[in-house]
Amino acid sequence: MDGRAVLWQSRPMQTRQVRLLISGLVQGVCYRASAQRQAQSLGLRGWVRNLRTGQVELVAQGPHDDVEALVAWCRRGPPAARVHRVDIHEEQPETLPPGFTIRATS
Repeated sequence: MDGRAVLWQSRPMQTRQVRLLISGLVQGVCYRASAQRQAQSLGLRGWVRNLRTGQVELVAQGPHDDVEALVAWCRRGPPAARVHRVDIHEEQPETLPPGFTIRATS
């Protein structure tokens, strides 16, 4: 070291928001509750719900790496799930209330 001070600059935290459509055996296997716990453990905002089509829809918002960790989890799901496909739609971040909730089937 040459004695000069090193200034660390952190990259500004960018909020990412995604809407996922998860297909496969994803209803009746505790997918929503498990996704909620996973999202809460990552400190994300958003919601999850069953769709009448048999899919699960999920909106998640937070730091890029944390959202990416949830997306990776959604590709596996809870042990009883059999995920066949996850469609990822990037969205413009909007103001979401704190927390991660389970919404009624739509």
